[in-house]
Amino acid sequence: MKIAGMNWMQVEELVRKDNRCVLPIGSVEQHAYISLATDMILAEKVALDAAEPLGVPVFPALPYGLASGFATFPGTVALTIATYIGLIRDILDSLYRGGFRRIVIVNGHGGNSPATAVISEWMNAHEDASVKMHDWWRAPKTMGKVLEIDPVASHASWMENFPWNRVAGVTAPAEQKPRLNFERMARLGAGKKREMLTDGNYGGLYQRPDDDMLAIWDVAVRETRDIIEHNWD
Repeated sequence: MKIAGMNWMQVEELVRKDNRCVLPIGSVEQHAYISLATDMILAEKVALDAAEPLGVPVFPALPYGLASGFATFPGTVALTIATYIGLIRDILDSLYRGGFRRIVIVNGHGGNSPATAVISEWMNAHEDASVKMHDWWRAPKTMGKVLEIDPVASHASWMENFPWNRVAGVTAPAEQKPRLNFERMARLGAGKKREMLTDGNYGGLYQRPDDDMLAIWDVAVRETRDIIEHNWD
């Protein structure tokens, strides 16, 4: 359920019976021919689809993240790490004050991994709370399904191209882009990285049949639901 569809009194009543909630986090950054908000859109949708049967509220997705490597691509919004650390901590504090003690953060962006250090420190100061950081797209079962379908999968390639984050009127290229040299790319600043990336795809096809994508999505939703439902002890 969406927290946006509830009022504060309903939340207060809910946490007396179930103190779980879900916070999707993403990024607004280049994704080649698909939406700049891909990481946010997918994190929020997988969270909602997974939590709905459980009756666990899902907060609106945090759209912005750590995306300095794509800073020269128009439309990308990159927070500094100092801002991001403070933002994650403030959100956790707010959820805690509202009575939530079991929090799942559904992450849609690899660059947001520093949040795990913030979460660890925060839980040290809130020992009656538990926070899970779930990178939905690279969780074991989901990534296993991706690799089963096509082992050449990467950022802004087919593996992120779902029906709900495509840009209307845009046709993705049909060819398969060669895999980039990730080691070299890691040494480059945003400007030179953009030159190397060209359109932004890290390597692989740009799109696969929807049947493939829906098969991946089904695994991702079930895997995320399991994270929300189980192993809180």
